[in-house]
Amino acid sequence: MSEISGSTGSVVWQSNPPGSIYDYIKAASFSIGPDGRIDQWSQRAVELFGLTAAEVRGRDPIEVFVPAQLRPHGRRQVSEILDGKEWTGLVPYRLPGSEGAQGVAEIYVMPSETETGARAALCIVVDVQALRRIETDLAASQAIFGQSPFGFLLFGTDLKVQRANQRFATIFGGTAEEHRGRTVYDYLSRSEADRMTASLRRVLATGEPAIDLQLVGSIPNSKDRRHWSINLYRVHSGSGRPVGVAGIGTDVTRRHVAAREAANARRNLAILNEASARIGNSLDLETTARELLDVAVPGFCDLASVDLYQGLLTGEEAPPGRWDSPRAEGAGAGTATLRRVAFASAVSDAPLITTPGCGSRGNTPTSVGEVHRYAFNSPCANALRAARVQLIPGEEGSLVQSTLAVPMMAHDTVVGLVQFSRAKGSEPFGDRDRALATELAARAAVCIDNARLYRREHERALILQRSLLPPGDPEAAGLDIACRYLPGNTATEVGGDWFDVIELPGHRTALVIGDVMGRGLRAAVAMGELRTAVRTLALLDLEPAEVLSALDEVARGLGSPIGAQQSARVAHKSREADLAEVYLATCVYAVYDPVTRRCTFANAGHLPPILVEPGEEALLLDVPPGMPLGVGGEPFEEVEVELPEGALLALYTDGLVESREQPLDDGLRAFRTALTGPSRPAPGHRSPAVIRPADVSKSLEDVCDHVLNTLDTRHGEDDIALLMAQVQGLPSEAVGDWRLPREPRSVGRARELTRGQLLTWDLEALVDTVELLVSELVTNALRYGEGEIRLRLLRDRTLVCEVWDAGLVQPRRRRARDTDEGGRGLQLVGMLSAGWGSRRTPRGKTVWFELALPDDGPSAEPTVEQLLSMF
Repeated sequence: MSEISGSTGSVVWQSNPPGSIYDYIKAASFSIGPDGRIDQWSQRAVELFGLTAAEVRGRDPIEVFVPAQLRPHGRRQVSEILDGKEWTGLVPYRLPGSEGAQGVAEIYVMPSETETGARAALCIVVDVQALRRIETDLAASQAIFGQSPFGFLLFGTDLKVQRANQRFATIFGGTAEEHRGRTVYDYLSRSEADRMTASLRRVLATGEPAIDLQLVGSIPNSKDRRHWSINLYRVHSGSGRPVGVAGIGTDVTRRHVAAREAANARRNLAILNEASARIGNSLDLETTARELLDVAVPGFCDLASVDLYQGLLTGEEAPPGRWDSPRAEGAGAGTATLRRVAFASAVSDAPLITTPGCGSRGNTPTSVGEVHRYAFNSPCANALRAARVQLIPGEEGSLVQSTLAVPMMAHDTVVGLVQFSRAKGSEPFGDRDRALATELAARAAVCIDNARLYRREHERALILQRSLLPPGDPEAAGLDIACRYLPGNTATEVGGDWFDVIELPGHRTALVIGDVMGRGLRAAVAMGELRTAVRTLALLDLEPAEVLSALDEVARGLGSPIGAQQSARVAHKSREADLAEVYLATCVYAVYDPVTRRCTFANAGHLPPILVEPGEEALLLDVPPGMPLGVGGEPFEEVEVELPEGALLALYTDGLVESREQPLDDGLRAFRTALTGPSRPAPGHRSPAVIRPADVSKSLEDVCDHVLNTLDTRHGEDDIALLMAQVQGLPSEAVGDWRLPREPRSVGRARELTRGQLLTWDLEALVDTVELLVSELVTNALRYGEGEIRLRLLRDRTLVCEVWDAGLVQPRRRRARDTDEGGRGLQLVGMLSAGWGSRRTPRGKTVWFELALPDDGPSAEPTVEQLLSMF
């Protein structure tokens, strides 16, 4: 039925929508005429009793409805009703379509009159069972709605609150009735209320429930943020018509806090795992600081900086945590000097941060790389001084909400300060954050301290290694030299491999390469001792085999803390330590004579040298290997090899040709192939001019690089030493060689030959000095020597004069007495020459002296005092 409006416009009559209470109660009606018979029968009565109007009209209602045993009482009630008495009661009746089954109806009988004024009755009938169901449903609904421990709201189709339960009223105040008519905007912030409203409309429109809608707000008289989980579902009438939306809210603040704590714990563990993987990968202090910030920003904080003590960065030995007294430089002196080494920010427009009260120059920010101090009483200074974390709140209007100033502790020593800051709007720092910040700073501090220790030890090791190896571009007469050294221990860059180029008298050169078994600093120390011993033995001008024999004795004595003179008791206690300190080494010692172009080799368990002659394949020289140094008991053999002009000689250690993945034979084969490749230098002509380091053949350097780049050296497994020499012997015009008979006139003949040769070489400035010294040496050979005399002049970087004879008695320089007529010749030789000496030969001895060429500077003339000192 459509609406009918009165003159005032208000609704006076409107049909109920489907699903009203009458749809559930199903009230029926019928009327009884003056004769006590049924005269009207409604359609609802047909449905309730299962009888049509035709079946009951004109009949006695008692006969129709009431069982036989109850009919007398029923007729009395009908009589009373027709006498004008109202009656309400329960009446049993037969259920339609059943035999003997009864139902109970509640009947309300109202007296009425017909048109003629006769007494009649109108009866309203309701099924009692339907009423009981409605009562039970209402009671259950009221119990669930009113006694629920959760907040319950019923929103109408206009999204206003139609009903709220007591639990909701307890939380938000007032009585449940006072919340009727409110909207979600009365309880939530604008943004959260908009989300809730959108969800209500969606549920009302689609019928799909909204499960676990998360909302954040606060309750009256409290500033605490509360978290609610809301479930929404649409409510329907009995006919299925939507009548509103029901909402059940649960306070999940504790669950949210627990979940947030768990998420923070997982985040912290993830940050710590990341820190373990990323911090400390480099032994550089600044890099380690940047690695710390890469982990912390933005996962842990929004801005961060790292300051390290300046003394730590400059390598000073003083403890980096040392504090300056404020009295030393005034009350504002503050901390020791620090340097800002790293800064990171996850906020795009964030400037360099200045922690409140910590700046030594007010609020001026500190740039990366800047050296600064913290004010003595500042929070940052207190953090460094007390070695404890300081929480520093941000200033009003500042981008920073708060800062954790965390001292970086390593082995009870403060090495610096890291500041973690969070911007406004971020979650404040908690106790877990303080613990995490401390752990991150500690891990970085240990890595930084390790880097400091590494740098210190590394510098010391490099000084040791550089002191033990020959200088770059070593020079040798008749040889072009190129060398490489790659330590297997990349952490300390020291190892047990060594090589050396030693100048010997007569422009000869000793080439040495060796390998102490073992790695690291211990092997380097042993190598240094052996190298020093080799140089000492080389000065004695011994044969290669003799050098190795003496070196073997030295190697066997290395590492022994006791001597033979100590008691047997002490020796017995130290026996195990002595055995643990045994040093073994391999070595090749070669002596090259540029005049004869012959090289004498002796080998102590080392890999054989490789010789590459012009136009030929590389060959392993057949040098008997002998036993390693330190084993003892076995003599060493010598092999003399003539080296052709332009030949390439390579001495090397096993790290170049052997590794875990590559057998020695394969490595040697690859090495020989690399040496005979296109990078091998072509033979060149060597002029008699003086050789400078810059004159070393660049192509020979290229050969070294080619070998190292070509071979699979597996660098890092073992030390690598490579010594290469290209043979360019002294030309014949640079050598003067004569044999003199054993007679007095040979002295004059020696002076004549010397003068002629020096004039040929354009060394006229040296004629007088060399004549005098040659005269002295030849005279001594005639007086004290034996057999034929041999005079040899060699011109290379210096001028060398050698006098040979068959005598075995070595000359000895002595001071002549005033009455002696002789004995001053060797004093004169030592005074006028740059150097002199004697050495044994297989058939006697050689006495020599050396002079600098005029181009190398003026020769030092003896003073009057020096000349007089000979007398």
